[in-house]
Amino acid sequence: MKPILLLLLLSSLSYSVATTAYPSIPGTTSVEYAAETDTLIPPRREVYGNGRIFDISHRYSTTMPAFETNDGVGQFLWLPNSMKNGSIANNSEMKLPTHTGTHVDAPGHVFDHYFDAGFDVDTLDLDVLNGPALLVDVPREKNITAEVMKSLHIPKGVRRVLFRTLNTDRRLMFQKEFDSSYVGFMRDGAQWLVENTDIKLVGIDYLSVAAYDDLIPSHLVFLESREIILVEALKLDDVEPGIYSVHCLPLRLPGAEGSPIRCILIK
Repeated sequence: MKPILLLLLLSSLSYSVATTAYPSIPGTTSVEYAAETDTLIPPRREVYGNGRIFDISHRYSTTMPAFETNDGVGQFLWLPNSMKNGSIANNSEMKLPTHTGTHVDAPGHVFDHYFDAGFDVDTLDLDVLNGPALLVDVPREKNITAEVMKSLHIPKGVRRVLFRTLNTDRRLMFQKEFDSSYVGFMRDGAQWLVENTDIKLVGIDYLSVAAYDDLIPSHLVFLESREIILVEALKLDDVEPGIYSVHCLPLRLPGAEGSPIRCILIK
């Protein structure tokens, strides 16, 4: 076929192209090229690999909640260098608190002597943040107390647990206003976990693993030993309870007591 004829044929229809980085989604179009409008539609999804990989990190937005404010995160991304304004490439800048969205806490978050000594997110153990994990449903309408922890019957030897609570049902991470009635660990629940389980990774589905009424006491119990890592504001919608492989990677930020983190579950 002559090149000019091929070009005419391609210009008369829209089509989709799947690549390794952007695979096609069953029943949807991965990337659409409409020659008449030059419109590109990028894929955004929560599940990959034919239902095998779940993204449990929240997508950052200006309206996602921030701690103790009704204003949400607000603008966090700028484009100071734009190709539309003559730059040779687009280069964005980002500015946001380290405990925004899905994030991890380091011991220096609530212990000042740990902060001064350098126990930051760059010192966190990636072995703890990656490996077999148990996703459990917490009894609704309750904070996580010692009694609740006992009722979950988490076996010894389990090192990573993601706690799904009423926060997910209420979709609190999709609301702009901070809600202090979120479910979290009370001090006695944190203490019971530390003393009676082998859990080293604690994940939860709102901005703090600690209930608002025990905000600092619960954090102190968890982080004092420097052995437990807290991952907060996980997106646990539409994932069945059970055992998965969890993979969480914080940014390497020496001096920072928290970091945004990308977490996935793999069946």
